[in-house]
Amino acid sequence: MPVTVRQMIAGRGPVISVSPSTTVFEALQRMAEHNVGAVLVTDGARLAGIFTERDYARKVALRGLVSKEVPVGTLMTARVVTVDTTWSADQCMALMDDQHIRHLPVVEGGEVLGVISIRDAVKAVVNEQHFVIGQLVNYITSS
Repeated sequence: MPVTVRQMIAGRGPVISVSPSTTVFEALQRMAEHNVGAVLVTDGARLAGIFTERDYARKVALRGLVSKEVPVGTLMTARVVTVDTTWSADQCMALMDDQHIRHLPVVEGGEVLGVISIRDAVKAVVNEQHFVIGQLVNYITSS
């Protein structure tokens, strides 16, 4: 049975987010504190965007901007690709590949529930394949 987004985010802590007025430097500090490569940008309960390490490299460092002065809201990716909890790990991987992204916010009923990274999706697919292989080996050796 395919691993779903609901299973991948089960038991995780709160979503790491910042407001649009948070400086890039503060957002990077949050990412480092929580060992994540992206933070969601929220305006109240509304998902306003996502800010990633890649955004920092391309939109701050390469432009010579000062991370302690620039608000995340001016550099975030505002057109956020999201999934809901019914998506499978395979579907998430395909979407990430198609859109050239590494993080997928999980949204259901307008509420942000979590974030899936490419690492999460790959790990879920590999674990699923190991399970299937184990079942096949058991079937073949028990015959």
